[in-house]
Amino acid sequence: MAGKALVTGGAGFIGSHLTELLLDGGSEVWVLDDLSTGSMDNVEHLRDRASFHLVVDTMLSRTVVNELVNKVDVVYHLAAAVGPRLIVEQPVRTIVTNLEGSEIVLDHCARFGRRVLVASTSEVYGDHRTAEPLDEEARRVYGPTTQKRWLYADSKAMDEYLALAYRQERDLDFVVPRLFNTVGPRQSGRYGMVVARFVQAAVTGAPLEIHGDGTQTRTFCHVQDTIRALEGLMESDATTGEIYNVGSRNWISIGELATRVLELTGSQSEVVYVPYDQVYGTGIDDMLHRVPAIEKIEAAIGWAPERDLDEILADVVAHERSAAQQRVAG
Repeated sequence: MAGKALVTGGAGFIGSHLTELLLDGGSEVWVLDDLSTGSMDNVEHLRDRASFHLVVDTMLSRTVVNELVNKVDVVYHLAAAVGPRLIVEQPVRTIVTNLEGSEIVLDHCARFGRRVLVASTSEVYGDHRTAEPLDEEARRVYGPTTQKRWLYADSKAMDEYLALAYRQERDLDFVVPRLFNTVGPRQSGRYGMVVARFVQAAVTGAPLEIHGDGTQTRTFCHVQDTIRALEGLMESDATTGEIYNVGSRNWISIGELATRVLELTGSQSEVVYVPYDQVYGTGIDDMLHRVPAIEKIEAAIGWAPERDLDEILADVVAHERSAAQQRVAG
């Protein structure tokens, strides 16, 4: 899809990889990022490209969003407050960023008739007790509002409702991917992302902290597979107004994941179990299982993940070892 694209949150982990993919495909790309969770390091290698434009500002600025949406053809809305630690420590920021920011972006996309991808999350499904694959129509199961973890899930669910409402009232052209644990190079463990945390600890010899008892399970999708899905969903007219799971089926418990990381790195790091309340304080809950059904996206655009868990972990390990060497050399 060559043309002009805006990527909100484009200096973040997924956003920077997506921006690179779009540039390589011939698009001219504007990135809007306030660098609060994104990083200049993620896009430094792109800054010499004439078709890349970085705007360091907030999507809460209607003036900035108005100017950028007006000049592009499509919008990838990835900007959000993310990560368990940030959600617990800064709940107001999480709510304002995810709700008000999305409302501003969607309002301008509707105003200028721009197609928009609204990135959502598997967390909207809530806390399911079984490992049965969740399809896009699965019921959502939430804990009490006193558990701060759910405010992120609620805010992203409201983003979905907002997109659907804009389509009903103002004919917004949108598609929503629900992402299931995207991982890969450039991801930071700073905000609680488990693969990045484990690999960074193993490479440096620090303890691998398992939050809770380690029986909770996840699936992990390589960022290169994820961004292929995002681009494919935007390129297809048939996906307009629809919601799609984007994830893998490499189901594994967090305890088993720690063991796999240690084996892959040859690390002698200790594995320690830390209760949630010691990590985040009170008011945090976790989902026991999240496994995606991906038949809908397979049928729509022929997408399926190509990389298995060993390939994903090997990529992250190589990246973290290189980063560690650079820090020592610097």
